[in-house]
Amino acid sequence: MSANSYSTGSPSSDDAHTHVAPGGSTDENVRELATIPAVEVTTRAIVMLMSAAAEKIGPEAGGEEEHKDLPEARTLINALGGLFNAASPDLGLHRKPILDGVKALQLAFREASAHPDEPGEGPGEKYTGPVKG
Repeated sequence: MSANSYSTGSPSSDDAHTHVAPGGSTDENVRELATIPAVEVTTRAIVMLMSAAAEKIGPEAGGEEEHKDLPEARTLINALGGLFNAASPDLGLHRKPILDGVKALQLAFREASAHPDEPGEGPGEKYTGPVKG
């Protein structure tokens, strides 16, 4: 089982590829996930990436200096930009606030960088377009 899997116990050979959230059975989790609209799953993933990126950017994005790690933030913002770009047609009324949040993170990243990227070259900008600050 991978490090990113969830399990309530040790996998047997029969269920080595079954992923179970803590405290639930496989059937319960599948039914629970089946009831969540796709746009909500997508926006939850986006919010998680945004929160993680803000922490890694540091004080410029509301995180703490001790957690600042710009290479990690760059990776998260690139993933965020790609996910946003792919999901954009389906985000509906969530699209604009999410794009505003992504661009705010991109600007905060630029401010936090000792040597800022050129507009269009920053993290995620190949997916969201150049950000000018």
